[in-house]
Amino acid sequence: MHRRVWEFYSREQTQGEILRLKNVRVKTSLSASGVTVWCREGRVALFVPSICSGKGIDLEAGGRNKKTKRTSQKSENVYLALLVKLYRFLARRTDSKFNQTVLKRLFMSKTNRPPLSLSKLAKFMKGKEGKVACVVGTITDDVRMFEVPKLTVCALRFTATARARIVKAGGECLTFDQLALKAPTGEGVVLLRGPKNSREAVKHFGAPGVPHSHAKPYVQHKGRKFEKARGRRASRGYKA
Repeated sequence: MHRRVWEFYSREQTQGEILRLKNVRVKTSLSASGVTVWCREGRVALFVPSICSGKGIDLEAGGRNKKTKRTSQKSENVYLALLVKLYRFLARRTDSKFNQTVLKRLFMSKTNRPPLSLSKLAKFMKGKEGKVACVVGTITDDVRMFEVPKLTVCALRFTATARARIVKAGGECLTFDQLALKAPTGEGVVLLRGPKNSREAVKHFGAPGVPHSHAKPYVQHKGRKFEKARGRRASRGYKA
């Protein structure tokens, strides 16, 4: 009987349906734990996945992904792939946290590798003369800075004007493969990164119009006729 009931319920059925199997009266009910079948022999509990099609997710082979960090770069840049290969080797063969950190940052997305300006770079390297500044990202020029000190900088990329000003000041612009030869364990290297929250998009994060909120509104103009009423003046409801 159990086998025949199972064969019958391998097909999808509806809740509370009454059926006859060779003069055997069978009634079903659907619950969270599965399908309960009543017949003359007594009550039989079966769990049929095809019937219990509640909300769920289809997991790929290997189960649920609990580790969502990157383990390799997503970029198809062949030069970046070579750097990843180099620093993966250095991170494995040297007992250096520097190489592990550089490898992790080489995997990161562009928004997580923000650029660093020459003025911020000079500020961070004040009092660290003789050391190499390292940025896993881009070094950009800052026209507000008149004099650039002598700096030795390693970065993934330099803008043309930033490179020219560093070289003109007697400094040096290194690539990461040159840094690996110069300092394979990161000794004498200052690891820096740019401000992550200086993007234009971050200025709009948060709820605008809420008291003490400084979220930048998406407004066409900042003139007299644009978003100057409720929430902007105390005479119009409230002032945020």
